[in-house]
Amino acid sequence: MIWRWLVNALAVAAATFLVPGIYITDSSVGAQVLAIVAVAAVLGALNAVVKPLLTVLTGCLVVLTFGLFLIVINAIMLLAASGIMSWFGGAWHVDGFWPAAVLGSLVISLVSLVLGIFDPDRRRPAASGTVERYR
Repeated sequence: MIWRWLVNALAVAAATFLVPGIYITDSSVGAQVLAIVAVAAVLGALNAVVKPLLTVLTGCLVVLTFGLFLIVINAIMLLAASGIMSWFGGAWHVDGFWPAAVLGSLVISLVSLVLGIFDPDRRRPAASGTVERYR
């Protein structure tokens, strides 16, 4: 769980520094780190609660677009996280849906995919025809 949160924080940091339109208003390093940590926590909560509901409600669109609509859902999650951060006085902002939120969701997804390879909790499937034993 800590590993996934760290990966999410690194992905948010990458999107913040690579995507124009996603930025931190405070210039001090400590405030920037705190903002990224807070956004990672907010995104984690949104992805756990709201994203599954949106995915179920828009299931037909997800299927019709072969999953590409999930990029739109991820962009909506970024905008929601930006709104929550602004509401609580956070320094992290996303300037609109296109291109900032869409590109940010792509960057976060790619960084999470690459760093997720190194997840120590990831289970490897058993070889074909073998039985796993749990102690």
